[in-house]
Amino acid sequence: MAISPYILDLREHVGHDLLLLPSVSAVVVDEDGQILLLRRADDGRWSLPGGAVDPGEQPADAVVRETYEETGVHVAVEHIAGVALHPVAYPNGDQCQYLNVWFRCRAVGGTAGVNDEESLAVGWFSLEELPEVNPYVRLRIDTALGDGGAAWFARPGERHEALRVPDAL
Repeated sequence: MAISPYILDLREHVGHDLLLLPSVSAVVVDEDGQILLLRRADDGRWSLPGGAVDPGEQPADAVVRETYEETGVHVAVEHIAGVALHPVAYPNGDQCQYLNVWFRCRAVGGTAGVNDEESLAVGWFSLEELPEVNPYVRLRIDTALGDGGAAWFARPGERHEALRVPDAL
């Protein structure tokens, strides 16, 4: 589903004004150490599976659901890898800031492929052969593949380049 009924209802009230929304994303690793990426339908860029958390939904449940909906891959959540506020400006003028929690996940079933209208392509990539990704995608991959210690977050006052206000998608 491209946009939830909950967000559509909010947009009826606020128009294109800023919405702060909870979201999740998955850094999915297979048994060969490859990373699951999808090519987004809205901007053609390679990214991680993920999306908005529905009202009443726990973030770990949302990341399992979103990963399957977008890629056809079933995952087991291993741990939280990071959390950050990430701004997005959509081509239609909608403004959002996503409070994103990203998880390191392990593929446990399913077959990788385009599973909804949000993706143009889905594939597994070795770290050495990743397609071009933006700094925010790279930050989430790098932190998820780290030592598995504490989750990454921007320290007080830190202005990480990957979290800057972007141009429109």
